Amino acid sequence: MGTTLNMPTIISAIFYQILVIQLLLNMCSAKEVPAIFAFGDSLFEVGNNFYLDTLAKPTLPNGIDFTKGKRRASGRYTNARTILDIIEEELGFTNYTPPYLSPQTTGDVILKGVNYASSGSGIFNSTGSKFGDHICMDEQINNFAKSRQDIVSKIGAAAARKLLRDALYFIAVGANDIILLSSNVSLSHVENIKYLDNMISKFKSQLMSVYNLDARKIAVTSAAPLGCIPFERDKFSIDHCVPHVNELAKLYNVRLKILLSELTKHLAGSIFIYMNSYTTLEDVLQNYKSYGFTNADSACCRVYGKHGGKLPCIFFARVCPNRTQYVFWDAYHPTEKTNFILAKHALDGSRQYISPINIRQLANS
Repeated sequence: MGTTLNMPTIISAIFYQILVIQLLLNMCSAKEVPAIFAFGDSLFEVGNNFYLDTLAKPTLPNGIDFTKGKRRASGRYTNARTILDIIEEELGFTNYTPPYLSPQTTGDVILKGVNYASSGSGIFNSTGSKFGDHICMDEQINNFAKSRQDIVSKIGAAAARKLLRDALYFIAVGANDIILLSSNVSLSHVENIKYLDNMISKFKSQLMSVYNLDARKIAVTSAAPLGCIPFERDKFSIDHCVPHVNELAKLYNVRLKILLSELTKHLAGSIFIYMNSYTTLEDVLQNYKSYGFTNADSACCRVYGKHGGKLPCIFFARVCPNRTQYVFWDAYHPTEKTNFILAKHALDGSRQYISPINIRQLANS
């Protein structure tokens, strides 16, 4: 006996098929990201400090694996690619976002984005000054304003506004401010909280400034478990992670996540993404063997210190030959293999690692 379909059933079936087709089309047609702009410290730097009078320069052996056999510095504080490099590749960019201070970062190049990050910099203007010149976050935003004006002059105000609002913005800053705070162990809990609150207040004004320059899709990294980096282990002469440093990072992160949520709520058209570097790197450190690492507490590029954390990766440093087995590249930064894991969590991760949406979803929004 045949089954008779009534009209509502037929309409429902057609509607369902249309939804499925739309979903498949959306999955197959990723939205093109016109440009990427990056701000922050050495996690994102690609060579701005080469043009500054500073001790903090990413010279060789940094970038030893970046140029495939050509021994020249890449401007990056890792053995090869940064987290941002990997994200850019995954989003279809054929060239990495160039450093702002490079003489080649001009003309049509800036239409694909610019990297303003500077090693040693922080949310506070004074952070990083012990190394010499640096580009603090306020100055990086000023440089972005200049780039914005150049883009307006090149393609007109309306086209520039559309490009800038469709672009992605990545910010990795705050770690150096927290490391500076952690060095002063004599401060009381109340004093630490006041410092962190001042950080968040300052950062709020900086993020609003970026928004007012037409940025809308902004991804911000949290503080990582900084007490676990080789620098902190050797500074406090312990083999395990330094508890009070990690606690400062977590206290900052609670405030940062709230701030980003509030900004998204109150700044029309904006979406601020919380990239949970703490949870992501903590997972790698706790399960390093399952990721194929054999060393999760020492620097691959090292000069001095039980964990290689006493001095940065400089020209006379020893470099481990098995770089894919190390979580940390130097006293502060991850290896490319670690960066790849962190980047994949940022691109496609769940809300445990990145919220409210991941970078792939942000790019398609």
